[in-house]
Amino acid sequence: MILLASTFWIKTFELLLALSILVVFHEFGHYFFARVFGVWVEKFYMFFNYKLTLLKWKPGKYLKWFSTGDEMGAMEEGEEVKNENKSSWRATEYGIGWIPLGGYCAISGMIDESMNTEAMKKPAKPWEFRSKPAWQRLLIMLGGVLFNLLLAMIIYAGIVYAVGEQFVKFSDATEGMEYCDSAHKVGFVDGDIPLTADGEELGYLNADDLQTMLSAREVKVLRNHKDTVTINLPKDFIFQANEDAQNGQQFMAYRLPVVVSQTQPGMGGEKIGLQDGDRMMAINGVPTPSYTEFTAELEKNKGKNVTLNYQRGGKTITVADVPIDGNGKLGILLTDPTKIFKTTVVHYNILQSIPRGIEMGWTKMVNYVKQLKLIFTPEGAQSLGGFGTIGSIFPATWNWVDFWNITAFISVILAVMNVLPIPALDGGHVMFLLYEIITRRQPSVKFLERAQYVGMILLLALLVYANANDIYRFLFK
Repeated sequence: MILLASTFWIKTFELLLALSILVVFHEFGHYFFARVFGVWVEKFYMFFNYKLTLLKWKPGKYLKWFSTGDEMGAMEEGEEVKNENKSSWRATEYGIGWIPLGGYCAISGMIDESMNTEAMKKPAKPWEFRSKPAWQRLLIMLGGVLFNLLLAMIIYAGIVYAVGEQFVKFSDATEGMEYCDSAHKVGFVDGDIPLTADGEELGYLNADDLQTMLSAREVKVLRNHKDTVTINLPKDFIFQANEDAQNGQQFMAYRLPVVVSQTQPGMGGEKIGLQDGDRMMAINGVPTPSYTEFTAELEKNKGKNVTLNYQRGGKTITVADVPIDGNGKLGILLTDPTKIFKTTVVHYNILQSIPRGIEMGWTKMVNYVKQLKLIFTPEGAQSLGGFGTIGSIFPATWNWVDFWNITAFISVILAVMNVLPIPALDGGHVMFLLYEIITRRQPSVKFLERAQYVGMILLLALLVYANANDIYRFLFK
């Protein structure tokens, strides 16, 4: 129970930290373009400040901790009399709220989630969003999406610069891959080595190649190290693989031979003298070429003595009466896969990491867009998840590389989702602005207000549905 609680809080902290970074950076994109075009940003907040603001600051005017008032509203008329430069960064109130789920940027003269419709009834001021040309308003609305994509590229560039890329190519995975139940049903066989997906060459086990395979219509594999086999995938295969993943089976993994690194005191491996480098071959005559088969045979024989075959220095050794404990354990620690297979390590200098980061961010976005259409199918709707699903992809123990990798991917998701043509999202504003640019007619304020309400209802319903899916899967699956 203590371990589960610890894992929950680590994942929760990672999720909140990632969302806070991403949403604040997204809002800064709007802020940046608003400032470029001289639009007044009334407030820029990290975290939400419903009923309580931990810190609020307006340059040269006030700095307050733990405030519940609204100095902006009280001072606005006086500020206008003083003819304050609304487009200056000093005209913005900066603050930190108490709800750590992102942040917001309140832009003067536009209809957003604040629904400040009273201000829209007054004559437009030159510093307001609605007074600017349509192309400038378009860039302001796209600013958040562009900055999320930019942030993902920066993070990827930083990762490859800091640690490089280390991986095992499919061609160097001598034992091939292991596949989930859904993969077996469509024709994959454990030991198959992936070659191409819809004609695109596959390199190694990573999110991009995995996504390419799951979305493909045709995958070619090398079987038995000699035969090239074509596997045709059904349209809904990605959902079948996703259901397996929810049940703890990943689509594919490297087929790892069981090679000992050390033994645990008092257990079967130590008693029979297993050594570093020994490779397990069979239990009771049943071949165990990979970790999956090996652990399955141990599970069948827990609490019993077995006959074990293993290799040492090219010779096969057979030992009888090897004790397996009640948990199905032999008491061995496995050798790191990078010491078994040939690994490829690519290092990048600062100049090389930038284009690589751009390439990685762009590839993630393209692959995600390809899969987005699947959301609008019954299977896709069932696979939607909320905060629980997002939080579950973070590691259970703190790892900065993993954290930033996942944060970058979520940043790509936010960029894509925000540009969807749904009122209340940036994409909804973009849709209306494109209409205005094409027709040279601006939608009425009343229409924009109603569209905003509809969009907010849709988003709230989607949020409830996605998180309800999480709860259902947790309780019943």
